[in-house]
Amino acid sequence: MDPLSGFLSSLIWWLLFFYLIMAPQIQYRQLQLARLRILRDLSRKRNSTVITMIHRQESIGLFGIPVYKFITIEDSEEILRAIRSAPKDKPIDLIIHTPGGLVLAATQIAKALKNHPSETRVIVPHYAMSGGTLIALAADKIIMDENAVLGPVDPQLGQYPAPSIVKAVKEKGVEKADDQTIILADIAQKAINQVQRFVYNLLKDKYGEEKAKELSKTLTEGRWTHDYPITVEEARELGLDVDTNVPEEVYMLMELYKQPLKQRGTVEFMPYPVKQEGIKTK
Repeated sequence: MDPLSGFLSSLIWWLLFFYLIMAPQIQYRQLQLARLRILRDLSRKRNSTVITMIHRQESIGLFGIPVYKFITIEDSEEILRAIRSAPKDKPIDLIIHTPGGLVLAATQIAKALKNHPSETRVIVPHYAMSGGTLIALAADKIIMDENAVLGPVDPQLGQYPAPSIVKAVKEKGVEKADDQTIILADIAQKAINQVQRFVYNLLKDKYGEEKAKELSKTLTEGRWTHDYPITVEEARELGLDVDTNVPEEVYMLMELYKQPLKQRGTVEFMPYPVKQEGIKTK
């Protein structure tokens, strides 16, 4: 092999290696720019500060390693910073898509949202479970897709729901429970009381004291499993004020958060109408 051919071959391999490293980063940057354009348009249309907290699986880096997300302290730091910098006389639209996360982070976000002087709106295009629901309850208005869901906000201790721990000790009897279980039940009851009181404080100004007490108890007492989907219809039956006019831009934004790794099969669709060969469409 002559020196020129060797150089070209080596150059091609280096360019391929560079592409493998940089391509995912470039694609991710393009996604970010596309998202920012939609957020800008939505902000102008609604005359509001638009903030997002969208937790999807995303693959970035050399090997496309998936990153799973939930509500963290880092989220609360970023959102609190965004809320502080938002104009006090302008509404806030917070778009949420999350399975939940840390109670501490969710309560910080909820409190900051409630304290904003102008109207606050939480938009749920698909789901906002657990801590996501806690944040939604803090808003002046909850806007959900007709098929979106919220969830209970009963606290979890490790792998067990706090209400179930308390119930187990009550049914078994304190005299038959070991010290560790009794301590766990005590912590569980405190956790329930704390979240219940926080939810009540979020809701009392909007729904009145009696309704706020009822809702805070219903959502924290362990009536359902922690992943129980509270639909729009059920949320309204509970007494929550829910709107279903989700801005079209929110759906466009969610299209830019597709999960890249699919283990089994894919979901695709062809928008109607489809122009077929030999068939004229109006």
